[in-house]
Amino acid sequence: MAHLPVRLTPGSSADRIDGWDVDPDGRPVLKVRVRARPVDGEANAALILLLAKSLGVTRSSVSLARGGQSRLKMIEVEGLDDTELRTRLTDL
Repeated sequence: MAHLPVRLTPGSSADRIDGWDVDPDGRPVLKVRVRARPVDGEANAALILLLAKSLGVTRSSVSLARGGQSRLKMIEVEGLDDTELRTRLTDL
């Protein structure tokens, strides 16, 4: 199972992955924007759908491990290891 740190920006003009950045503690995070607003879990659901589609895995393979109410989130992807996950993200 791969783990993916994400910094989510809801309410964007488009759903997109903006690439890698660092969080305030200096750890790498993937910057992602979604159109959905942070209401009733809509932004989290849009994030999961976008990542599943971008990584070429099923929606049920992608889950939110931490950060449901935060902009910084930890995503788990079943069926991929960390190396394969980063390779697929690099190919985007």
